[in-house]
Amino acid sequence: MSDSNFFNPEIETISREELKKMQLERLKATVKHAFNAPFYKERFEKLGITPDSINSLDDLRKLPFTTKQDLRENYPFGLIATDMKNIVRLHSSSGTTGNPTVVCHTQHDLNCWANRMARCFYMVGLRNTDVFQNSSGYGMFTGGLGIHYGIERLGAMAVPAAAGNSLRQIKFIKDFGTTAIHAIPSYALRLADVMLDMGIDPKKDTKLTTLIIGAEPHTEGTRKKIEEKLGVKAYNCFGMTEMSGPGVAFECKEQNGLHLWEDSFLIEIVNPDTLEPVPDGEIGEMVLTTLDREGMPMIRYRTRDLTRILPGSCPCGRTHRRIDRIKGRSDDMFIVKGVNIFPMQIEKILMQFPELGNNYLITIENVNSNDEVFIEVELGSLFTDDFQQLQSLTKEITRRLKDEILLTPRVKLVDKGSLPQSEGKAVRVIDKREK
Repeated sequence: MSDSNFFNPEIETISREELKKMQLERLKATVKHAFNAPFYKERFEKLGITPDSINSLDDLRKLPFTTKQDLRENYPFGLIATDMKNIVRLHSSSGTTGNPTVVCHTQHDLNCWANRMARCFYMVGLRNTDVFQNSSGYGMFTGGLGIHYGIERLGAMAVPAAAGNSLRQIKFIKDFGTTAIHAIPSYALRLADVMLDMGIDPKKDTKLTTLIIGAEPHTEGTRKKIEEKLGVKAYNCFGMTEMSGPGVAFECKEQNGLHLWEDSFLIEIVNPDTLEPVPDGEIGEMVLTTLDREGMPMIRYRTRDLTRILPGSCPCGRTHRRIDRIKGRSDDMFIVKGVNIFPMQIEKILMQFPELGNNYLITIENVNSNDEVFIEVELGSLFTDDFQQLQSLTKEITRRLKDEILLTPRVKLVDKGSLPQSEGKAVRVIDKREK
């Protein structure tokens, strides 16, 4: 395979043996560096861990897990492992409850992040001739600047459109000849619908070819619907604030799993209940350790994201292992009548019905001392209001959902546009039960 297919061929096609050697060297350096962070110094010393404790990659399991709660309790700078004068930027989560999680970066960290993002974009065929529109929120949210600096590192033209204002987004797409765009899945579908309402055919009236989607768990059915509506190839991106942001893992053109950049991150998949490792191919909670972070090294961070390592090599030639699309989050799961349910299970079924639109809302309520699941889902624009057809469709959706989630939900079909729209991450579940 020609090197022209790789942004950094030496790293992307490195042998597994050499990659593991690199990971061990970087893990040793990371643990030693982490002693500069008050949080890790105290925790390691209590457990008798020293920099000499790491002699193999298997020794990673000697180290304690880090959680989001640890970041909140040590807010804002308890996990910083360098002099504050070296910190050039911070990002944080929304912090809707309690302290937000804050992650600080040195210039080295930002350079590594930008290189990873450029590597991701190059992998799906983007080049310095592309016009890349970023519809992520800028500011504290990592999707804005993280994507932006990767675009510039690639050498493409960056259009920092930021989030929302669909009419302006569409004007920019047409006027600037946008070829690639980054958007969360629910907003990509929203943008396609607005275009169609305006009489704009994305396939004929724009130059869009590539869409980068992330930030929201979504099904393959949702991806296919996005690709069909916008006339693009949509590639999944995985990231999180605690690991820098977007670009931790990314799909290649095969669209069969996301390559996790193992020169920057050590991955473990564990049983979320026992915290013991599970075999490759089995779904569990992803745990990540940073390998090249100066500002805030992160040791065995429990992401709460559920996925699996895909066995086997990828035809694209990259040797970094692939993870499956995120199945949901361990803390997104809700329990009704003893049944564990993930929103992605419901979305998977809804996306199988061409009569339905893109938006849905799951509400859990206690009715007459029984927990009930209510699912409101919008109809598509072409569906008629024939009562018998609506009744038949509702019954079939209910039947298939019952087969999937093992209980009978109350399904209600509603008019297109009647459910709340969000320019940010879509709210899919509302639990009204008393806690």
